[in-house]
Amino acid sequence: MKKVVIFGGGSGLSQLLKGMIQFPIDITAVVSVSDNGGSTGRLREEFAIPAVGDITKVLMAMSGESKGVKDLFNYRFKNNSSLGNHSIKNLIITALLEMKGDFAHSLPILCDLLDVKGKILPLTEDNVDLVGITKDGKEIVGEAEITESKSKIIDLKYNKKVTVTPKVLEEIKKADLIIFSSGSLLTSILPHIIVPEIQEAIKNSKAKTMYICNMLTQPGETDDFKVSNHIKVLEKRLGKNSIDVVIANDSKIPKNMTLLAKSEGKDPVEIDKTKLDKMGVSVIAEKLFRVEDGYIRHDSLKTAFLIFSYLMEGE
Repeated sequence: MKKVVIFGGGSGLSQLLKGMIQFPIDITAVVSVSDNGGSTGRLREEFAIPAVGDITKVLMAMSGESKGVKDLFNYRFKNNSSLGNHSIKNLIITALLEMKGDFAHSLPILCDLLDVKGKILPLTEDNVDLVGITKDGKEIVGEAEITESKSKIIDLKYNKKVTVTPKVLEEIKKADLIIFSSGSLLTSILPHIIVPEIQEAIKNSKAKTMYICNMLTQPGETDDFKVSNHIKVLEKRLGKNSIDVVIANDSKIPKNMTLLAKSEGKDPVEIDKTKLDKMGVSVIAEKLFRVEDGYIRHDSLKTAFLIFSYLMEGE
């Protein structure tokens, strides 16, 4: 069975994994743990633990359990209670971290309980914060603060040295394919690849590398970006010619959804194939979107099928 390591965080990674677990692939999801907003931020502050929110989203996406069990774990307490806005899944993993001391001993229990299809690893066990650096050299501490910043963020770092979870490096070494998920470049993907140990491990890996490109730009982060611009952001950290293939949407998004996106400061991301060819990046261009709950999202099954097909072509 082909081994895939996928980096990401938040909704983009979770959406993709829902489809990937339907295929015979050995999946390791590596999740960023520096979010400091919402329920996760409150738990971090109270218990001095790494962020749990993105980890629990990925757990639910990779779970083979029934809808009823997932609904229970996803239940969020009402705001007017002392547990206001905390989800059951966040509280359970926090309890396990208190009991067991780290993700290494906590996650296997939850993975077993939720019948998780694959492996989930935190980037680090350290309780660290992202630091965004603006054009004028100002430092903005915290992922939530970076996301809300009105100033353009030109670089990222952590507030202290990050020790990568050893199993992450082991899985990169064994991988056939390394994927950078769709989602925020700034707060979902870069938190992984600004870490020197990760950069070195990917550089030394024999695996092919793939990027699942966002379908819409993100205000203040990727304004006016085409597919090649996204790749350049990754290769600035990973090195020239470090991305082998990109999966990107080539189908026109419905006008009503385009207008809604535009009202939010977002535009469809265009495939600039000539530039990508010059960069040595292969392009898998397909209709990738579907409308879910009024939002444009990656069709998880279609995207996973394209990933699986690419893996099988390499045999």
